[in-house]
Amino acid sequence: MALTITDKNFEELVMKSDKPVLVDFWAEWCGPCRMVGPIVEELAKEFEGKAVIGKVDVDNNPGVSMQFGIRNIPTLLIFKNGQIVDKQVGVAPKPVLAEKINAHLS
Repeated sequence: MALTITDKNFEELVMKSDKPVLVDFWAEWCGPCRMVGPIVEELAKEFEGKAVIGKVDVDNNPGVSMQFGIRNIPTLLIFKNGQIVDKQVGVAPKPVLAEKINAHLS
């Protein structure tokens, strides 16, 4: 299951992770976010132990959303060693997201 990432635990779960991290910035009211949600959950299972997969509810976590300039949702950011290494704005099929994560596994 994808981790719930918040303003409070973002530093610990994302910035200090020794694995690549996919962060899905989403909101309950966002239709496209609901399309991406199940894909993110599947990726969380498939990459368990290899990458960290989490979700940030932008309505409840404005700090981290503002920090990364999230204006459109869903936005998926991939972090490695505390740096953004890839980005997907809008809905993308699962193979595209899996490929983006795989590119940063090493």
